[in-house]
Amino acid sequence: MNKMSDNLYKIAEDRVEKKIKFYKNLQAYIIVNAFLEVINWFFSPEFWWVLFPVFFWGIGVFKDFLMAFVFVDRFSDDYRERKIKEEMEKLKA
Repeated sequence: MNKMSDNLYKIAEDRVEKKIKFYKNLQAYIIVNAFLEVINWFFSPEFWWVLFPVFFWGIGVFKDFLMAFVFVDRFSDDYRERKIKEEMEKLKA
């Protein structure tokens, strides 16, 4: 393969890895928190402590979603290099 297709493969591989990470984290989030909710409901229904892991773990799941689907190229290795080149061009002007 040539350099261009190698680069495209690396970018595609990185995107797929981020999506897989999100889906695995989401699956674990749903299963574990459903189990914790059942435990909470049976053993201490007067205090819904299950909301703490739901909320704080949810922040991590949301971050993985943003990295996989919203800010796809924002934090890639290429992004850093592009921004450095842009700043260098601005300094030359």
